[in-house]
Amino acid sequence: MASQGTRAVGVDIGGTGIKAGIVDLDRGELISDRVKVATPAGAEPKDVLAAVTTVLGILEVEDASIPLGVAFPAIVKNGRTLSAANVSDKWIGFEAEKFFEKGLGRDIHFANDADVAGVAELRYGAAKGQQGLTILTTLGTGIGSALLYDGVLVPNSELGHVHRPGHKSDAEAYAAYSAMEREELSWKQWAKRLQWYYGHIEFLFSPDLLVVGGGVSKHSKQFLPLLDLKTPIVPAVHRNNAGIIGAAALSLG
Repeated sequence: MASQGTRAVGVDIGGTGIKAGIVDLDRGELISDRVKVATPAGAEPKDVLAAVTTVLGILEVEDASIPLGVAFPAIVKNGRTLSAANVSDKWIGFEAEKFFEKGLGRDIHFANDADVAGVAELRYGAAKGQQGLTILTTLGTGIGSALLYDGVLVPNSELGHVHRPGHKSDAEAYAAYSAMEREELSWKQWAKRLQWYYGHIEFLFSPDLLVVGGGVSKHSKQFLPLLDLKTPIVPAVHRNNAGIIGAAALSLG
């Protein structure tokens, strides 16, 4: 077991589930079971707070003796949520960090979920030690992104919302994993969409490394070899635990 000074709790709030665990910050690994509860219907602030309180109770970390970080699917600036993805519109312009700190009776660090996943890969995974520009994308219900430059996070990028010329829908409506499921695409058909998406991102940013996260990254051998890019593209190491690990890592700044 890690010492008290190297442990933190990470909570990853999503549109369908809220996951949490205790993380060894030296190794970037969960040292508890991963606890998960369903995100309350409508995902309004008070109900999400109640669900987070529940998972902290299950982990037996309700007090402030262990640092706490929270990942959330929104643009987050100075603790305020400026958007809402698959959660209530009440989060838009909401003082989320203060709300959670008051409700939980402790200090927390509140951040965008894709940025948090990027931090996990930066400190403990595929982007560790990488120089230049790394772009992490999470392929799931939407496409989240994290920009990492020479080991520093550039927060709140929204590269899932780049527009497709001549189309009303954005990139994530066309190329997210949810589009593959919704339209019953084969891996090869989906890879053609990813080829357009990553080719476009590559042209816009000239990155040094692309990292693909989200649950579908465990199937990376089915689609990454089908892509033809100048930039190396690799699966994320921490997959669905990245939000928990990154949130815990950010709890100490």
